[in-house]
Amino acid sequence: MANDLNPRQREAVRYIDGPLLVLAGAGSGKTSVITRKIAWLISGAGMDPSKIVAVTFTNKAAREMRERAGKLVGSDAKGLSISTFHTLGLNIIRSEHKVLGLRSGFTIFDSEDARTLIRELMQRDGSTDASIADQVQSAISNLKNDMLSPEEALALCKSPREMLIAQVYEGYERSLKAYNAVDFDDLILKPVQLFNEHRDVLEKWQNRTRYLLVDEYQDTNLSQYKLVKQLVGVRGALTVVGDDDQSIYAWRGARPENLVQLKEDYPNLKVVALEQNYRSTGRILRAANAVIANNPHVFEKKLWSEHGPGDKIRIVLCKDEQHEAERIAGEIVGHHARTGSKWRDYAVLYRGNFQSRLIEEKLRERSVPYKISGGQSFFARAEIKDFMAYLRLVANPDDDSAFLRVVNVPRREIGPTTLEKLAHYAGTRHVSLSRAAGEIGLSEFLGTQHREKLARFVHWIEDVRRRLHQLPAKQALTEMLEELGYEQWLRTQSSSPQAAAKRYENVLSLADSIHTMSEKEDKGQRPDISEVIAKLVLLDMLDQQDQEEDVDRVQLMTLHASKGLEFPYVWVMAFEDDVLPHKSSIEANTIEEERRLLYVGITRARRQLTFTHAQKRKQYGDMVSCTPSRFQLELPEDDIVREGEGTQASAEQKAQSRDAALAALDAMFKR
Repeated sequence: MANDLNPRQREAVRYIDGPLLVLAGAGSGKTSVITRKIAWLISGAGMDPSKIVAVTFTNKAAREMRERAGKLVGSDAKGLSISTFHTLGLNIIRSEHKVLGLRSGFTIFDSEDARTLIRELMQRDGSTDASIADQVQSAISNLKNDMLSPEEALALCKSPREMLIAQVYEGYERSLKAYNAVDFDDLILKPVQLFNEHRDVLEKWQNRTRYLLVDEYQDTNLSQYKLVKQLVGVRGALTVVGDDDQSIYAWRGARPENLVQLKEDYPNLKVVALEQNYRSTGRILRAANAVIANNPHVFEKKLWSEHGPGDKIRIVLCKDEQHEAERIAGEIVGHHARTGSKWRDYAVLYRGNFQSRLIEEKLRERSVPYKISGGQSFFARAEIKDFMAYLRLVANPDDDSAFLRVVNVPRREIGPTTLEKLAHYAGTRHVSLSRAAGEIGLSEFLGTQHREKLARFVHWIEDVRRRLHQLPAKQALTEMLEELGYEQWLRTQSSSPQAAAKRYENVLSLADSIHTMSEKEDKGQRPDISEVIAKLVLLDMLDQQDQEEDVDRVQLMTLHASKGLEFPYVWVMAFEDDVLPHKSSIEANTIEEERRLLYVGITRARRQLTFTHAQKRKQYGDMVSCTPSRFQLELPEDDIVREGEGTQASAEQKAQSRDAALAALDAMFKR
């Protein structure tokens, strides 16, 4: 069973004499070690599988672990517990709900339920600003993960904002209790509180957990750390697998120092470092080692590989963000045409979700299939869906779905009762909601005031349709947005003025694209605006279908979302100061996590890694000069080739550009 393990992996699997930390570098086969250890505990050490508990952070990771362990031990796995932290917590709460003061059938509030409740609590108090409900929700989550009660939070307040959060937290907890509900954070917090207060219950669960394995230990927060320590007790029958260099979730409470704390909690802790990487080439690993060496370490490790040196890492300087996106899309198309690689072999990584828009546009132009992971597609954003719904209704007045989405966005005091009566009348007449709103017969169902509100909305849509056919698209769309007061509406619906500005910038960007499309000459005539809108609607529909189908697509994702994944060919966008590392980290002089994030990005690549950065980039409508990331100086110069800095393109680069152009033309003709 252990013949295909390397010596360090085998050592980690077989060691059961005390607490063990497996320091698992990127691509070092940690999942294999965990599942082989589970099999060894059952088959080699003769442990009862029902006394073995393994926990991780995602359902996907837990499912993969379960499947692998099942194949290794077969029917002997009966009773084995492999789950996420939150599933384990839920099982404890369900079993002990009476002790916790919960009635059976308690409700679990998801993030949206919690946000709605917090917003309602804040709206009840006229002195609070309900538009910051998202920020308050995040703060309450952090307080729970740090195991602070509302009373403790109130006692620690040092500012009016902290007082507001603590007061909302207090009302939020009262409401949850009244609703017989718990939220996502409670699934860990309540078991920890239960075990603190009821020794007999703790001993019962310790006896059910004779051996505990924890994956991604560097991502545990304080309450998860406490839960692990409680379940293990003094026996120390524990294996944790983690990598402090891949701890990138401090913003949601993760504490990489929990790895360091292990040595204090368990003085006899054994550490096994997995350093052989089975994923990447030598140059990629040397770059990762060189970068992360600039962070302080308690545990040392250095990744190595038997895959040979591989291609040099490219750093490509582009004129601006448009050129950057075009360059990446063109290179992907060209490489795909030359090599016949799968689209899913290519990944484009970026620091923030907002960076996806341009690369999406350039891939769409070339008919390249893609998938957004770890963030929303540009067309899936709420503000873009609103704008698209208005455009759909302008193009087709019979689009009831679009009508219902925007008839009260921004608010026009057209309530659900009015819409129900309108829908009933439209159903009896077999006409669309827009057409029904203008018919005289509606007076039998609705009073004059409500009919006038509907009529004003329908007439305004008709006026926008007329102007879009008569005026330049940009002028007509700008007038439409101003008349809507949509920018002001976003300010009331966003977590901050900056978030509102970014969302409105997204809408203006789409308006610019529509204007550009409508102005393109087609045999000397401007295409009808309805044709442009229809094309965008089709793209949106295809994008939604792609979200549901697992097909061959280029992968677009944030660096955070890329953790745990790997791709043959990787591009990392905007390798610049204020982006990577992020501006807030630079200002706070806390860039160690940003360096770990870069380390994660580098180690996603198996064969080829390319960084791109721009000389200038648009920010809030102005072009600003960009500074190359300070991390560029930490990469080993011998393993890097720089392009776009005044050097002549090589014959190979010229061939790539030519192939990309030909492939793009071919794709256009196939549309």
